[in-house]
Amino acid sequence: MADTQQVDPKAERKVARLAHQISTFAKAHGGAEGQVAHIGERGARIVLVGEDGGWGDLVAPSTEIAEQAVEKAGITVHESFDGEFAAKVTTGRYEWKRMAGIQIGG
Repeated sequence: MADTQQVDPKAERKVARLAHQISTFAKAHGGAEGQVAHIGERGARIVLVGEDGGWGDLVAPSTEIAEQAVEKAGITVHESFDGEFAAKVTTGRYEWKRMAGIQIGG
């Protein structure tokens, strides 16, 4: 029996676009690892951490699309953002100042 699974061209383009962005980030940071987190109706957040400690994130319209994109990009994906994975993130003056500003109402 033939596989009759429907392919959504718009979703395929989104997966390809996200995978390209993930690959570009990985190339710029000496490699990358990621984590996919469901964020409700907005979809899913892809958190990226480069080998150099740089980090960033992307938002996908669904968890399925996010998971397909990280798989297509070929990066290591973690179940959660804690422990050794979180320790790889390097924060600079901007982040520390911003976090302090949030705490004191800034």
